[in-house]
Amino acid sequence: MPIKSRIRSIPDYPKKGILFRDITTLIKDPVGFRLVIDSLTQHYLQEGMDFDVIVGIEARGFIIGGALSYALGKGFIPVRKPGKLPADVVSQEYQLEYGSDTIEIHVDALVAGQKVLLVDDLLATGGTALAAAALVEKVGGIVAEMAFIVNLPDIGGERKILEKGYSIYSLTDFEGE
Repeated sequence: MPIKSRIRSIPDYPKKGILFRDITTLIKDPVGFRLVIDSLTQHYLQEGMDFDVIVGIEARGFIIGGALSYALGKGFIPVRKPGKLPADVVSQEYQLEYGSDTIEIHVDALVAGQKVLLVDDLLATGGTALAAAALVEKVGGIVAEMAFIVNLPDIGGERKILEKGYSIYSLTDFEGE
């Protein structure tokens, strides 16, 4: 059973008019979770992409990013919601499909010039990913690529990210659905 068929769709969540793609059904299934991590691991091993560390976006990016970091032998850096990191932070506000939010990273999370694979579960508007990329760059990092389980190309995030010059990899798309 492919990855896409293991993802639950929830209409009108978190607000009316939004069709939420819920990966919890994918990652609660040990075969599905292994499929995600193995697929991403194989992609990055085969590509031979040069990056030093994985940055995961709260919260589901932690799940995928942590497991992928382990599989690839890379360090993991969290990007968190405000007030969750204990040391000095840099913040970035961004727009969501259904509102706005802020994320943070430790000011000393990266060494200048470190290359980062940015990981999250889903790409919709691109706001969260672009905010995380801005944080990585504010603390001296370079975004090598952004990886997602799900891409929702009709919402426009992929286009925005590509227009900013970033590279994207996703395991599945929900296009026109």
